[in-house]
Amino acid sequence: MHEIVTLQFGQQSNYLGTHFWNTQESYFTYPPEPESPVNHDILFRGGIAPDGSDTFTPRALIYDLKGAFGSMKKVNALYEPEEDANVTGSNVWPAKPIIQRTQPIPQSAYQTHLDAGLNPPQLTRSAVRFWSDYSRVYFHPKSLIQLSEFDVNDGLMPFEKWEVGMELFEKSEREADLVDRDLRPFIEECDQIQGLQIFTGVDDAWGGWASGWLERLRDEYGKMSIWTWALGDQGSNTSVPRERRLQQLVNASRSLHVLAEHSSIYVPVSNNPAKTPSYLQLDSNSPWHIGAMQALALESITIPSRLRSSDERRGTLQDLEETINSTGKRRIAKLEMSIADPDVLDEKSERQIAQAEKSGSMGSGLDDKDGEQLFRFDIDVFSRDYRGVQSKPFKKEHIFSRVESTRGDWNLAEHGRGLEPHDRYSEGPTVQRYVTYMPVHPAHQHQRQIRASAHLMRKLSSRASHLTRALQYEGATLAAIESNTYSCDRYSAPLLFPLLDSFPPIFDVGGGKGVKLAVYAGLTTSTAVAEQVRSVEQVVRRMISLDEREALCNGLHALAEEYDEGWDSGSDSDGDD
Repeated sequence: MHEIVTLQFGQQSNYLGTHFWNTQESYFTYPPEPESPVNHDILFRGGIAPDGSDTFTPRALIYDLKGAFGSMKKVNALYEPEEDANVTGSNVWPAKPIIQRTQPIPQSAYQTHLDAGLNPPQLTRSAVRFWSDYSRVYFHPKSLIQLSEFDVNDGLMPFEKWEVGMELFEKSEREADLVDRDLRPFIEECDQIQGLQIFTGVDDAWGGWASGWLERLRDEYGKMSIWTWALGDQGSNTSVPRERRLQQLVNASRSLHVLAEHSSIYVPVSNNPAKTPSYLQLDSNSPWHIGAMQALALESITIPSRLRSSDERRGTLQDLEETINSTGKRRIAKLEMSIADPDVLDEKSERQIAQAEKSGSMGSGLDDKDGEQLFRFDIDVFSRDYRGVQSKPFKKEHIFSRVESTRGDWNLAEHGRGLEPHDRYSEGPTVQRYVTYMPVHPAHQHQRQIRASAHLMRKLSSRASHLTRALQYEGATLAAIESNTYSCDRYSAPLLFPLLDSFPPIFDVGGGKGVKLAVYAGLTTSTAVAEQVRSVEQVVRRMISLDEREALCNGLHALAEEYDEGWDSGSDSDGDD
């Protein structure tokens, strides 16, 4: 069934995860509705409740601190046990026992309405106190694991430093094998596991906790596909006090060093996107808002891995990984996306697009001066803004590989240059077309020869007719593939993204009345990764102890070098002729 098991580490990852699981639950269909194109067995597991009824719960492990689960109970309504026998009637202890119970956290109005079978009230930022306040999914009791050593938002003993998380993991491992106790039962239920996906904070102690987990997982499951989604401010949020921001950056660099080495794909996801459009109305102080934006991007780019095997649009995590990380060494990818009202996309005809192009009323995300730059999405969650780092002369970004996932009729070009006509609808998003191939500028030809691998050539030959048309339009020939192409796969999902009542109104498209969104998402490996890693290394080398500096900085430098291989980064500045 190609199952995927999910691990969630920390508060921010659980805000994201709650949106993610709510979306998965919305894909369930019941007769007489047609069968969902999503294979629910990939992310959900069947079981039997104590009363004998069937259950269907996520294949997930959810870790958080004491007090962070809110009103969510470890044993929920699906597994509610019978009332315990009266402890006063026990013969174990002759004296009358004294029972002490902590005051339970009251449920949110949203949860009480769901439990009563009523339509829940509209959620607001102030109404969401915990990630469990808007959860629509029941979890198996073994999925919820509280780390009682630390309290959430504890000022006296904060869970903020990377080494604190690593020490907690090592301590927990000594007491009990976490893989055997927590994860293996979920792994052994799988018939043919596709891989693991990990949502984790990386700029606080959760980065150390996740690093311990990844090292342990690689020892146990050496060749398994493991995707890590690294969440956090990662030192880029200037509204945070400087001392804490620098600590976040040190934490993020340590996480990057370990997690990028042991992950199959590592995706940094900033809480403060480096690039945002006017239609995104994000409250950067609301984890409910931030988690929604991150979940939409993550859920959209990975939805091909959850489609039924009979769907030709399906692509497993391994398929996506082979495109993104074709060399086996470029594991860090940047995540981007654009959002649109699907009704607007459907209404736009080719005649209207051609008219807009002719009249010049459209813009282009393509730098046509050299014919080199791919379209840049509206939202870039790959943070590269590190204050205090002296910027270098502008260098154009070179793309090594990209995976794209579209939801909705984005009018993607089947051939030709595929420029991106802008379709602004009430300050809405950009309608884009897919660029298949761009030739390298002749002046830089000798410096930019990237030899296609055998894997890439097999991919290209299977789409020969498509590429031939694109290359002929550009005045190039198939002989240029070997030195001038990059690997790019596009998947088209049959489902739009549903706007549930648990999802905040952060996208102002379609007049705010739409119930679904069209999404165009991409995961890219490029020279931008090297720029970010080097920027991080320049900052942290001045902040860490001498005995740690050499290993960490050398490790980051080695990561960055993988994104220069076969590419002369010094030849790409604007001053080149």
